[in-house]
Amino acid sequence: MTERSSSGELLAWAELQLSRHHIATAHLDALVLLEDVTKVDRVHLLIEPKQPVTRSQRFRFMRLVKLRSKQLPLAYVRGKTEFYGREFILNHHVLEPRPESEALIEELNRVVSHDSKINAVMDIGTGSGALIISAKLEHPKLEAIAVDIDPQCLKVARRNAVNHAAKINFYRGNLITAIPKSIWSGQEILIANLPYVPDNWQINPSAAREPAIAIFGGPDGLKLYRLLFEQLSQLEHPPKWVLTEALPPQHQALSEIALKQNYKLHLTNDFVQVFKEN
Repeated sequence: MTERSSSGELLAWAELQLSRHHIATAHLDALVLLEDVTKVDRVHLLIEPKQPVTRSQRFRFMRLVKLRSKQLPLAYVRGKTEFYGREFILNHHVLEPRPESEALIEELNRVVSHDSKINAVMDIGTGSGALIISAKLEHPKLEAIAVDIDPQCLKVARRNAVNHAAKINFYRGNLITAIPKSIWSGQEILIANLPYVPDNWQINPSAAREPAIAIFGGPDGLKLYRLLFEQLSQLEHPPKWVLTEALPPQHQALSEIALKQNYKLHLTNDFVQVFKEN
């Protein structure tokens, strides 16, 4: 690669480097990183491979590629990710929101459109805040509440809320115990994308660089969901709807956990289950 590299030469070099380090998405990752660095749309980078790249852009791009080659998740390398059509900042303190989690927003939209009495949405284990912020922006009239046990996560979530001009009430604590009991009216919709990967589950090297506390959920992955539904059962006015995300093989067990606490399965959408108070 020459000192005055073109975009095409840089992409070819980066794809080779990433492939050598067993990055399955080498081509796309290289393209995304070069787009970030040059501010040139990836389509133009592909159709015009002879575009010049400045020396500073070249060095920055190479540094980012080296970070990715060490299995650092692409979102951490970029310092941002996309979720439900919006951009969110993140860092190593928070889990990157997955595409499958967008089904939580889809189902929330469906419930809110059919239940006019819903007055608030609550996100338990908010992480980056991508879910609650997306929910608030989709439904500005709903009160929005988010909880996380990690102050570093809340710091990231608050920054994202400011960036999107979304009014969110944040609480730090263990699941719903952080939320004042006086707030509950029984007309809430609760989103819970809690850690659900079983402790002995083999995850890919990039995911292994993300916070384990946000991934693993005990021997069967459902430890925190058990605790959540137990806490909900102790409320005088529990939320009307509860939306969860878990692995499809866990859905039967999670349905049984919910039913014991008076929540019946309403529907399933891929990783997401929608429960309604029985």
